[in-house]
Amino acid sequence: MLSIIRTTALAIASLGLFALAAPASAQLLQQKSLSSGIALAMAETTMAVCKANGYAVSVTVVGRSGEIILQVRGDNTGPHTVENSMRKAYTARTFRVPSGEIVTRLKNDPTFALIHLNNVIANQGALPIKVGDDVIGGIGASGAPGGDKDEACVKAGIDKVADLLK
Repeated sequence: MLSIIRTTALAIASLGLFALAAPASAQLLQQKSLSSGIALAMAETTMAVCKANGYAVSVTVVGRSGEIILQVRGDNTGPHTVENSMRKAYTARTFRVPSGEIVTRLKNDPTFALIHLNNVIANQGALPIKVGDDVIGGIGASGAPGGDKDEACVKAGIDKVADLLK
């Protein structure tokens, strides 16, 4: 009987300590997220830079959770460019690296299993959007004759709003 009382008392004391500790670690996250205005400025710049170089592209900007914030199908682009720009942007956001790095990973490891996740693609043309080391989104373009050209346009889009990404 005495051991049951001790065990019960110990359990109650443990619960009390847990209750005191839980609120200290249960705090809301503080994070930055892309606004539609920043997404629009990046997309417009990306499209303008590509157009100035003679490329018609579609652009997608995804947010922190990979959700589409903005998507624009460029004039005279193929229907596949919308989906391709989204998948590139999602890949850059998901892996926190330029989407072209996934091409390299896949070449180095043809069994790279993560390539089979929905919306992931091994195609150059997207970059993660960062505030410091925190990845808050991704932007991808599709339609230029080569992913390197898509990526250069995307970089110009990010550079346009660099002062706001702090």
